[in-house]
Amino acid sequence: MNVTVESTGTLERRMRVELPIGPIEEQVDSRLKSVGRTAKIKGFRPGKVPPKVVKQRYGKQVREEVLGEVLQKSYTAAVAQQKLHPAGGPKIEAEDVSGNTFVFTATFEVMPEVSIKGLDKVKIQKPDVQIGDDDIDDMLLSLRKQKATWETVDRSSKDGDRVIVDFAGELDGEPFQGGQGTEIPVVLGEGQMLPDFEKGLKGIKAGDEKTFKVKFPKDYHVDDLAGQKADFSIKTHRVEGQVLPELNDEFAEMFNVTDGGLERFRKDVRENMEREAKEKVKNDVREQVMESLLASNPLEIPQTLKHQEAHSMQHEAMQRMGIEDHDQAPPIEGFSEAAERRVRLGLLLRKVIADNDLKADETRVRQRVEEMCASYENAGEMVEMYMGNPQILQQIEPMVVEQLAIDWCVEHGKVKSKKVSFKDYMNAQGS
Repeated sequence: MNVTVESTGTLERRMRVELPIGPIEEQVDSRLKSVGRTAKIKGFRPGKVPPKVVKQRYGKQVREEVLGEVLQKSYTAAVAQQKLHPAGGPKIEAEDVSGNTFVFTATFEVMPEVSIKGLDKVKIQKPDVQIGDDDIDDMLLSLRKQKATWETVDRSSKDGDRVIVDFAGELDGEPFQGGQGTEIPVVLGEGQMLPDFEKGLKGIKAGDEKTFKVKFPKDYHVDDLAGQKADFSIKTHRVEGQVLPELNDEFAEMFNVTDGGLERFRKDVRENMEREAKEKVKNDVREQVMESLLASNPLEIPQTLKHQEAHSMQHEAMQRMGIEDHDQAPPIEGFSEAAERRVRLGLLLRKVIADNDLKADETRVRQRVEEMCASYENAGEMVEMYMGNPQILQQIEPMVVEQLAIDWCVEHGKVKSKKVSFKDYMNAQGS
């Protein structure tokens, strides 16, 4: 086998493979003899079909099968011989068989040479999240609001109240789609509706009717309404005040805390907040590491991998959106930039993992599983179920190894810790 390779791009290679024709012809002849022993052709007894007839009937098919197998085996052998690492499948073009050789060319992209630099310059701002009694009180208030009831009040509406209204909107004197509603509950101050609309509902009483203008933002999701001003007429059915449950042991029982009462519940709330903050800090640090890796290590990636990742992201989006018809899928071009980023990060992190021989041992896998199951009531049972399921563990182990790579980068970078309140940090993260 004679193999030559030329670079046709930064990562693209064109490999020409030349093989002696003799062994190929021998395989074709051998395959035809085998076919002849079992072939059923009208006018001939099984096993008695003349070789010439077998060749006429099956020669083309057998030759194509043999050449296909030869192509696959010789391509794999040639790639190994040349120490190449293809990023995806090749485009193969076979030349006509003539003379004493069979020649084909394979065009493909190879994996880039990856070297990691700049890890000592990675700068991490790691939040040290402080959870105080006020934060817990705020969280308990939010939980009380989840269990709140409503009672009709005979007064003007204010923030925190729920108003039940009919409304009808018009644009340039004409009704528009989605601009009407009957007995719609709106809790004031929670941003359920546009600011101008909520403003128009403040200070109203049961039976009130009024008209006011509402300006739609320029980036409103309905193009026909974006940046427009509409007239809304409303009729008020009733105003309801919020009744919060008392903060006691009975309230704790609403959240299935039957042992330890309110004191135990406060402890559970703190632990949940700590877990939530820890997870956000981990994601925040992870993002900083990845941005630093990308900035310090420019890398050309195989377009094959980029296209595969874009298709994968498109499929994920279809699943989230409940789309089954591929013709209705979001355009593949919309995933191009994110796909390139994913591929680059994947290559860089794999290099960190390989260079430092990072592996996911059972202890770390179990720790990750425990973190994932911590919020379940039957956390212990869920952990054992996950640990006993090889398919789930196969999905978790790469996550653990990736986190080891992130942790390694943090250890070798420059980390600054900054104290921040739970409320400020979570709000800053868009929660």
